[in-house]
Amino acid sequence: MFNRKRRLFQVAAIASISSLVTGCGVFSSGSSDDKGPITVGTTSAPSTLDPAASWDQSWELFRNIYQTLLSYPSGATSPQPDAADNCRFTDSGNKTYRCELRSGLKFADGHTLDAQAVKYSIDRIRKINLNGGPAGLLGSLDRVQVLSDREVVFHLNKADATFPFVLATPAMSIVDPEEYPASSLRKDGKVYGSGPYTLASYEEGKKAELVRNDNYQGYADRKNSAVTIRYYQESAPMVADLKKGALDVAFRGMDADDIVDLQKHDANGSIQLVEGAGIEINYLVFNPKDSWASKVAVRKAVAQVVDRGAIAHKVYKDTVEPLYSMVPKGLTGHTTDFFDDFGSPSTAKARKILTDAGIKERVPLTLWYTTDRYGSSTKLEFAELKRQLEESGLFTITLKSRPWKTYVTGYQNGEYPVFGRGWFPDFPDPDNFIAPFVGNQNALGTPYPEPEITGVLLPRSRGESDRANVVSDFERAQQILVNDARLLPLWQGKQFVAASDDISGAEQALDPSTIMMMWQLYRKTSW
Repeated sequence: MFNRKRRLFQVAAIASISSLVTGCGVFSSGSSDDKGPITVGTTSAPSTLDPAASWDQSWELFRNIYQTLLSYPSGATSPQPDAADNCRFTDSGNKTYRCELRSGLKFADGHTLDAQAVKYSIDRIRKINLNGGPAGLLGSLDRVQVLSDREVVFHLNKADATFPFVLATPAMSIVDPEEYPASSLRKDGKVYGSGPYTLASYEEGKKAELVRNDNYQGYADRKNSAVTIRYYQESAPMVADLKKGALDVAFRGMDADDIVDLQKHDANGSIQLVEGAGIEINYLVFNPKDSWASKVAVRKAVAQVVDRGAIAHKVYKDTVEPLYSMVPKGLTGHTTDFFDDFGSPSTAKARKILTDAGIKERVPLTLWYTTDRYGSSTKLEFAELKRQLEESGLFTITLKSRPWKTYVTGYQNGEYPVFGRGWFPDFPDPDNFIAPFVGNQNALGTPYPEPEITGVLLPRSRGESDRANVVSDFERAQQILVNDARLLPLWQGKQFVAASDDISGAEQALDPSTIMMMWQLYRKTSW
């Protein structure tokens, strides 16, 4: 029997994280290493070990083994110093950002981490400029200047109040200039960072073993000395290992059936389930290079047919919510524009959209999804999408899939007519649910020039430090996305972490981007 301890928490982007104390007493924060490393299971394996190549959930590992100038201590709603001692805009126009580093920083290999290493790491991302890589986050950066061993200045080409958030993303991880090539990716499978842990060993797609980095200086208060992350392709074996004690924690990729199963068990068992609101979103991307997906009438007809409520209920058992906006609920600027414009699913309305555009035959579309990134329910989700679209009589759907590593390459190369993506935000601001998907260089590998968004709305909103004042700009941006229907939001996820009952810290372990901070986990040592 398993214990349903539903500890509700809110991701910092939605509300301040609250530390909830459970059970019969207060547990010490010391760790007990008698049982070895804490083992964590996830379906979200890294696609790369090099920060210059990643704009995806490889960041989960990066947060724990690399260091950034700024980051998110537990409970923080805005970036705070990590490798930096302090950072601030030095002008009133949000165009000059200065950071002073902590004294005596070193990489895990003993090499010095100084301002020159910071500049090298950022310049390297831009020089490599990988398609679909993190260089797209640095569009407002003009140049990086080193003033001294500990002082670095970022000169921006336009006002950008979100730049501190960018620096806090794991994409901006600081790497050792002596170990990472300046203009190419590192390919030897090794990591030299300055984060809370070092990567003791790594088996691609299977396991990452983290041990305490004795050279680390930063905000992280490590409550354990070692963590082993095990990567799964499906939810069922991961949850089975949790139940039999082979895992201490499971998160990211648990299927709805497994979550519901854990929720149903009574209060005398050994599994705790932590549930909270999240800002993860799931959506479809239409490739403008495809002969059918490039037609706005086809995209709008799909938008008119898709039944998000059925997907949320039938596939995900209400562990997700229907989403009608690229900006999720809980963030400034959220709207319901897709519902406002299209209303409830309607075959008749979709048929009229197509016939008005001169399309009278069934539209053939190939939908792609990844087999091992977002959990096993993805396959069921796309089967449901196929059923809905084909039952309308307006579409003929072919489903195809690939593992994440090759899936990424495929969409970056523009191979897929329509493909599914999930988005765990880089940082908790509406900007990060609009900017990464538009422009000639974006996180999707499919150029999406949209001059009003990229040339007017985003620059104007980034000049506003008070994010409550950017609502109208993001409402307008979302209406543009609805009009184009190049991106089709489907659902917004909740966050679930399952852990054995002797593990604590799960409530504090997710940062505002829902990245797991492994150092927060520990075994309870006293009652």
